[in-house]
Amino acid sequence: MEFFHTLNRGVDKRNIFLGDKDYLRFVHDLYEFNDQDWVLDVGYRSDKPPTPARRRKLLVDIHCFCLMKNHYHLLLSPRIENGVSRFMKKLNMGYAKYFNNKYKRTGALFEGRYKSVPITSQSHFIHIPYFINLNPLDYINPEWRNRIVKNPKTAVEFLENYRWSSLLDYIGKNNFPSVTSRDFLLKFWGGTKNYKTEIINWVRDMNLDNMKNLMLE
Repeated sequence: MEFFHTLNRGVDKRNIFLGDKDYLRFVHDLYEFNDQDWVLDVGYRSDKPPTPARRRKLLVDIHCFCLMKNHYHLLLSPRIENGVSRFMKKLNMGYAKYFNNKYKRTGALFEGRYKSVPITSQSHFIHIPYFINLNPLDYINPEWRNRIVKNPKTAVEFLENYRWSSLLDYIGKNNFPSVTSRDFLLKFWGGTKNYKTEIINWVRDMNLDNMKNLMLE
């Protein structure tokens, strides 16, 4: 199985999510545009998480995601040839169209083409899900990138209540379960309980020695 860490951010580092409905729309798009069939312009009609309504032919497996104010991270595996590029094109174009229509703007929303880094080593594979899921710490403890967490308990509690990432579903709290393919990573970590323990230990120990090449922002 191939893994790719993909990232994009707003042009000029502008915010691409201005409120909860924007985050929900993007999560909805993660689900809807992950389909080999052509998808009509998606109209988001509720504030509920996406739920399976039809059988899709997936372009990718979305293993992890994290949405921040001005960028996002995804961990993807292609289901078909060029699955990642097809999915990312649909996702970015679809969300940019929604955002520009909603906020009466024109022009590019994202800072060029998305970045995509293949996961080629075991060390990279082990560390990247942690890195993606820990990104929200930027809001309360930006020093985490320098391996400094002032209050690990507060940090973990914040992560467990940050809705716009895949972490909650990985630790057994239903959030957006239909968006991600979690079986592979949960098998690797021994289930939701063990993964939660690993996250707590990771924040406590904050060993980022092998993560310096993962910080694409």
